[in-house]
Amino acid sequence: MIVVVDERELVKDGYTSLFGREGIPSTGFDPREFGEWVTTAAEGDIAAVEAFLIGQGQQVHELPRAIRDRTTAPVIAVSDQPSLEATLALFDCGVDDVVRKPVHPREILARAAAIRRRLKAISNYTDIGPIRVFADGRDPEINGSVFALPRRERRILEYLIANRGRRVTKTQIFNAIYGIFDEEVEENVVESHISKLRKKLGFDPVDSKRFLGYCIDWS
Repeated sequence: MIVVVDERELVKDGYTSLFGREGIPSTGFDPREFGEWVTTAAEGDIAAVEAFLIGQGQQVHELPRAIRDRTTAPVIAVSDQPSLEATLALFDCGVDDVVRKPVHPREILARAAAIRRRLKAISNYTDIGPIRVFADGRDPEINGSVFALPRRERRILEYLIANRGRRVTKTQIFNAIYGIFDEEVEENVVESHISKLRKKLGFDPVDSKRFLGYCIDWS
């Protein structure tokens, strides 16, 4: 999920709509509301955020450090001011990258993925057994062949592999794929997606335990 922070309703609504067209859940906050949320939100909600997009507002320069107290997720600032001073001020307050409007949501996603790769010092892909999952949104490969998956199932596979080595709950998966504020979809849809993913793979790398959650299991 992408969190957009901007005091302008039109900007927040515009970005959430654009991310939605790319199949990426997102939500918007006013800077003052966000400051309270980021310091009090549950760990699972914070963990569901793939990146923070910081726009205009009186308190935006204080937010990156508040975010860093909770997560290492990328913080990208969108600048309306084409000036060196404004750009340097944003970097000084702790953002990971600065982009200028207009910017396509795919570019934001690509920049966020690049930041995560640098932070984790990993390559552009991860291999688990015969499965290769990419960090840039491409379909996975199995034994070197492209394996096309519906968007939701692909993102669940990406999320499980990104969290390999630890078990994640159904709620965590749902929050990451649908967003923490989506009340129109039931959490049980995760079980349906995972069932379909298992059938399409033809083998079952997803280990599930009741009350404990899911993990990628390949030995």
